[in-house]
Amino acid sequence: MFSFQDVVVLRTASELVRSRIAPARVKRILRKLANDLPEGRSLAGMRIVAEGNRVVVRDGGSRWNPENDQGLFDFDVAELARSAKPIARRAALAARDAEDELDAEDWYEMGVHLETAAPEDARDAYRRALELAPSHADAHVNLGRLLHEQGDMAAAEEQYRAALAAQPESVLAAFNLGVVLEDRGRSDEAVGVYERLLKLERGCADAHFNLARLYERSGRKIASLRHLKEYERLTLEH
Repeated sequence: MFSFQDVVVLRTASELVRSRIAPARVKRILRKLANDLPEGRSLAGMRIVAEGNRVVVRDGGSRWNPENDQGLFDFDVAELARSAKPIARRAALAARDAEDELDAEDWYEMGVHLETAAPEDARDAYRRALELAPSHADAHVNLGRLLHEQGDMAAAEEQYRAALAAQPESVLAAFNLGVVLEDRGRSDEAVGVYERLLKLERGCADAHFNLARLYERSGRKIASLRHLKEYERLTLEH
């Protein structure tokens, strides 16, 4: 039987070939990546995609070309964010000057528009929305995600749980809660969250994938394979 890592690598290879990357080149790239990995690391933890005729690896905040090990940067996004930041800050300051005229939804929409260029102001906007509407589930989710990205896992978990208290059927809040529990090293709790999520939304492919990974890690091979097969079925359908 294939291990979870084997299946992930086979799936990655298939996706690259479907993106018109030559099979021999795919094999060479995956072999090089596997050889370059430090002990204890797996290709299963990386995202390997085709961008045109180029293969790109994403691992955490890093992005590089695996064929020449050259680091890559999202210049377009970064430049756009830098250019937009002064405009975004002016908009945030104007909003604060007119805060008596803004309701929770106005602050929420302001947060959405500020996220890329001024995430610190976006966090403030979401907090202001929640001061006016403590049960605004989407504001809790978005604030949680920004805190999660910032590395404040405890605060992110608190926001995701608040979102679920306000909107128990929120698949996104549940999935994000599962992810932050994983990041906090609480895998058993994450499994419980993903399993409850799938009772709400059986077609959440990413929850099946994460469960397959967690079950494989804990030695529950049959449960891992069951969720992996469901993940593959759902992704092939879409």
